[in-house]
Amino acid sequence: MEKFMVIGERIHCISPVIRKALEERDPGPILERAKEQIKAGAAYLDVNIGPAEKNGEELMQWVVQLIQSECDNVPLALDTANKKAIEAGIKVYNRAKGKPIINSADAGDRIDNINLAAANDAMVIALCAKEGIPADNDERMMYCQQLLERALEAGMDPEDLLFDPLFLVIKGMQDKQVQVLEAVRMMSEMGLKTTGGLSNVSNGAPKALRPILDAYTVAMAMMCGLTSAIANPCDKKVMEAIKTCDMILGRTLYADSFLEL
Repeated sequence: MEKFMVIGERIHCISPVIRKALEERDPGPILERAKEQIKAGAAYLDVNIGPAEKNGEELMQWVVQLIQSECDNVPLALDTANKKAIEAGIKVYNRAKGKPIINSADAGDRIDNINLAAANDAMVIALCAKEGIPADNDERMMYCQQLLERALEAGMDPEDLLFDPLFLVIKGMQDKQVQVLEAVRMMSEMGLKTTGGLSNVSNGAPKALRPILDAYTVAMAMMCGLTSAIANPCDKKVMEAIKTCDMILGRTLYADSFLEL
């Protein structure tokens, strides 16, 4: 079994520091966050440049080349609503350590990103949604099937899709959490890879509670078959949970010092 894949979330334009660095083409803050996430155990880094309607293509190429050249070709997830910026990023992307991930496609307006991934031999995060949050798992699985069929028609290998059931905010949507875990299990039983934005779960909760909520959620989701997550690898409690679950599931050998590895 493959080890759980952590996609580092911390290079995101929602952060004032990162937004300023992207606007000014300042490599310092971006590389600092890239390196600390890799050191903490991220296998991929998500690079979110936002809508990037102006100069998006140039910006994506700049940040992709910057991170990969300074961080030993770490594989990246290219995250923007600007389709041309994704294409531009793929053109300069180094595949030595892994294919690019397109973040993301859905069953609605962004379904064409499946074809974009197929045309560029890229992976893609497939959101099991069309407009907003699915009402239930019947709807989630319907969209999952639609996305899978679209990918197969485009010639994609199912291994290159990461299906996202949409992790929900527990503060206000507590009654829906078990449904998300059940959706992960159903997708896993279909032999599909899965992912999700882990920090969505604890959004709005007090800062001290967020690592606890995220860590227990990812542990339960891994037992349901979750294979990856977009998460903060610098959150020690979350990474302890992931490493421990990988060990319990037989993906890594036990050692007394396993949390230090």
